[in-house]
Formats: sequence, structure tokens, C-alpha cells
Amino acid sequence: MSIPEVELAGCRASHRRLDEAIAGLTDEQARQPSRLPGWTVGHVLTHLARNADSVVRRLEAAARGEVVDQYVGGREGRAADIEAGAGRPAAELLDDVRASSARCDEACAVVAPEVWERPTRGLGGDLSPAASLAFSRWREVEVHHVDLGLGYEPSSWPAELVERWLPHELGRLPGRTEPAALLAWTLGRGEAPSLADW
Repeated sequence: MSIPEVELAGCRASHRRLDEAIAGLTDEQARQPSRLPGWTVGHVLTHLARNADSVVRRLEAAARGEVVDQYVGGREGRAADIEAGAGRPAAELLDDVRASSARCDEACAVVAPEVWERPTRGLGGDLSPAASLAFSRWREVEVHHVDLGLGYEPSSWPAELVERWLPHELGRLPGRTEPAALLAWTLGRGEAPSLADW
């Protein structure tokens, strides 16, 4: 398996855009609701930081020939870490996001080429090659950048990301709604069907 160069470049660019967007974040903004129900901006930023750490954790394990859980303590550990970090002052949140993104970029830059084909485990227990971590992180940063509600919108997503990701999500649509209703909508013969949560 080759090094995921396009995805790694996308990650680095997304990290830079996020850093620029949150540079002047205030404590008041950090406490505001995000676009995710029940989460503040601080929750989203903490999640982004811990997600970056999870990429580093799994890459380092793959380099040792090991497979580890994405988050220590699984879903419960992930939720506890996010909750514990969400209320921090904006300056701490920003430092955490920047430092964790930098660690992620560095870990991806120094990993040996053969490590990219080794297995890693996601939150749901599924195994996938380490190379998928780069694309997963890229998506995570772009989607949650929008979720912050600070002016970054889906229309700003990089074309390379949309071109890569959209076909995958389109292929999953029939499993999220009534397939005949979906087909009718695509043919201009019905309203857009409601979609089950993904």
C-alpha cells in the first residue's frame, strides 16, 4: 500500500485552516452551543484534539506491530475525556488543538511506509489499514470545523475531499431511507426522503 500523500496533505491544510479560524477564540465563544446538539464549541475542540491523539496512538501501535483501541476506555473513555476538557479556558483549548494537530502531522510524516498497510482499530471495533487514518482525520477536521459554527461552511470543503467522500456516502443512502422514495426523489418524482442518522 502506498503512502496516502493526498490525504496527508489534506489533513495538514485542514489543520492550518482550523488553527487560523480559532486563533481569536474567546472564553465566551468556547462556551457557546456548537451545531452539534448538547455540545459547546469547547466540546467540539476537545473532541478534535482527542481524535488527533487517537490517530497518533494507533499509528504508533501499528509501527510496533500492535493493534490498540482508538480511545483508551472505548466510547465511555472518549466521552469522559471530551466532557472533562470541554469547559477549559479558550487559551487552553486552542493550545490543545494546535499541539495535538501538530503531533498528528508529525506522526504521519515520520511513519515508515510499510506501516500504512498494517491494521488499526476504530471506535466500533472495525479493522482497517493505517492508511485510512489520514482520510478519516481529514474528514473529521473538515466536518467538525463546520460544527463549530464559527463561519466555516460545507461550501468551503476542499473539492478533493468532496470528490473522494461523496460517492461513498451516496452509496450508503439506500440503507438510511426507503430506497424507492430515494429513487423517486432522484428522478424528480417525489420529495427528498428523510434520512436515518448515520
